Amino acid sequence: MTGPTEPAALATRVRALLEAHWNPARGYCVPNPFTYPHLWLWDSCFHAVIWAHLGDERAVTELAAVLDGQLDGGLVPHMRYGPQPPDTWLGPLPASSSLAQPPMFGHAARVLAAHGLPVGPKVLDRARRGLDWLWEHRRADDGLLYVVHPWEAGNDHSPRWDDWGAPGRTAADYDRAARSAWNAARVHDLSFAADGAATWSSSFVVKPAAFNAYVAFNLAELADLLADDELAGRARGLAAAADALLWDPAAALWADLPVVGGGPSARIPISDGVMGALVTSDPGKAHAALDQLTLPDRFGAPAGPANVARTHPSYDPGMYWRGAAWPHLNYLFHLALRRWGRDEDAATLAERTRADAVASGWAEYWHAEDGRALGAVPQSWTGLVLAMDER
Repeated sequence: MTGPTEPAALATRVRALLEAHWNPARGYCVPNPFTYPHLWLWDSCFHAVIWAHLGDERAVTELAAVLDGQLDGGLVPHMRYGPQPPDTWLGPLPASSSLAQPPMFGHAARVLAAHGLPVGPKVLDRARRGLDWLWEHRRADDGLLYVVHPWEAGNDHSPRWDDWGAPGRTAADYDRAARSAWNAARVHDLSFAADGAATWSSSFVVKPAAFNAYVAFNLAELADLLADDELAGRARGLAAAADALLWDPAAALWADLPVVGGGPSARIPISDGVMGALVTSDPGKAHAALDQLTLPDRFGAPAGPANVARTHPSYDPGMYWRGAAWPHLNYLFHLALRRWGRDEDAATLAERTRADAVASGWAEYWHAEDGRALGAVPQSWTGLVLAMDER
């Protein structure tokens, strides 16, 4: 009998997941029709990766939808709104946010091309312009990139933001309304370019370890696809800057660097600090960080990896971005493990993630200790388990 995580059955279930969230009029999957009824940048890039593994040309349509929202100056916004804008004000633009997000369109484009799907010149040009914008408008003198709002980093309410006053120090003060109010306040502290892109904040600026790794990774992926030496050089330079300035030898992780606001919480050990393994050229750093994905006193939870070290006081495995396990992070850890030849570890992570995804009903994230479904259920990006299938 074919089990729910055998290749054919898994592909069937993942296709059904994306089909249920696909909006043909908009040309993209909503992550969840009720909780997340808009387009999110890295969600849709991950959807494109999943469509590609299904051999479905909607991969091209979804990636194009991400880049169709590009602003005049080149920023690819982190959200394109559905029929109604979100309740939280996200900048002066009527159809999209003014914020960035990890630019996974470089990776998505390379995956599509590897699966023989036609990524046209318009999409590739927009992807390069999106990376150019980050390089030109968000790069500091030390060579690192910075973000101006927590949502740009991807891990919206990480304990690393606690010293910026983020809600979430206790379960009692951590709910959706509190999070929305705090993030709305951060948006009101922003400065904007003429095209509406956020450029600076008076209260929150940080150089996140994972965001820098994600940009370097996507620079390298698009450089490989385009045979673009300039992008490849940027990727190497950014990875080297992160190694030099963000590596924390005591924690054996890459750590965030505050610019405006913040404090010691920026060095709380979270699994974002492993992401530098996607791009570093230093095998010692890469393996020291990757080892922690399975260490029980670090991120090695039964249904993990947990996204906060299990021995840290802020660890809460059932709380949003404060200890739970996330399928899209597992996908990226899987890529990093494969990059460093740790195929057995990658296969183990893939199998565990597939089992947790199915058992949770394709949850947005899950409890790192017991695998209990958390967040939106079902969530489209959890179909990434198909892209981790190596059998």
